[in-house]
Amino acid sequence: MTPEGLPNPVRERTLLIVDDDAPLRRRLARAMEGRGFTVSEAESVAHGLEIAADHPPAFALVDMRLADGNGLEVVDALRQARGDMRIVMLTGYGNIASAVTAIKRGAVDYLAKPADADQIASALLGEGQGDLPPPPAEPMSADRVRWEHIQRVFEQCERNVSETARRLKMHRRTLQRILNKHAPRP
Repeated sequence: MTPEGLPNPVRERTLLIVDDDAPLRRRLARAMEGRGFTVSEAESVAHGLEIAADHPPAFALVDMRLADGNGLEVVDALRQARGDMRIVMLTGYGNIASAVTAIKRGAVDYLAKPADADQIASALLGEGQGDLPPPPAEPMSADRVRWEHIQRVFEQCERNVSETARRLKMHRRTLQRILNKHAPRP
């Protein structure tokens, strides 16, 4: 263990990739092996939980939505199996609410697909932490910020529409219409 709380990158660079997209998972596995990681692959929550119990790795890359459940279940099991593990969530359905949930459950970073292997390795190894990212070239619109806030509160209320509407001081039917629409353009 290094002073920064990272697993010793020289001693152990075991990585678990949990993703149900087989071509993507294999491509990432090859790319990460090329960066010095010893990679295990899992295609489901069940397989990820099995590996977490038997051989907890030093690093993990977990997809948020898997065919048999939510990747957060794997994050919880990995965190319990090994407290010093660095976990990065990967998803094609990114929103602020799910990113916050992933970080609270033990992930160290949250990347939206398509993320390249260099981004993933940097997040896993904690490189560049503490540096402020450059300002966005195209910041989110006010509509998008509003939509993200509503999604975050909705997740915090365990997807209960009535409770979310009460907390947002909004009519329940208005909230339902907003939730049924696609996210506004960033």
